[in-house]
Amino acid sequence: MTSTDTQIKLSLVEFLELPETEPASEYINGKVYHKPMPKGRHSTLQVRLSASINQVYLPQQIAHAFTELRCTFGGRSIVPDISVFEWSRLPFNDEGEIEDSFEISPDWVIEILSPEQHDARVIEKIIFCLNHGTKLGWLIDSKARLVIIFKPQQQPEVKQDSDSLPILDVLADWQLSAADLFGWLNVKRR
Repeated sequence: MTSTDTQIKLSLVEFLELPETEPASEYINGKVYHKPMPKGRHSTLQVRLSASINQVYLPQQIAHAFTELRCTFGGRSIVPDISVFEWSRLPFNDEGEIEDSFEISPDWVIEILSPEQHDARVIEKIIFCLNHGTKLGWLIDSKARLVIIFKPQQQPEVKQDSDSLPILDVLADWQLSAADLFGWLNVKRR
């Protein structure tokens, strides 16, 4: 994530009035940061992981995984690579449809490190989410083939190879190892 070239500080309200950018911009501590454009490995993991979660838990109305969803809370407006919400916390309108604006923290935030990103800034974003109600954070590093797990009030854990990856308690039936996750990158026919 890189900060904008402008030194003008914006309020959160002013930021939210700006047109959306592609890729998305985030508002953190009065500054606007542009997310890097996802590349092949990043997109593959993002699509496969969110689809796997939704395939099992969306029909049962247990949880919903979103890609690139703007979440505005705690004075920031961020766009995690994947945001997972327990069904009971999803915002719905009067017609029973999902709202466009999410003004709550995700239950599970997943970030996939891009080569252009500074891992410290991404880690800080995950910690910010944990401090505002998020129950679980993953930082996926496809180059190093590891996943750093963040939970409130706990030291981060590093998972790799056949290590099982922790998930939200409400998703207890689903299992995924680091090797399974990174195996999705090998899409070449055998």
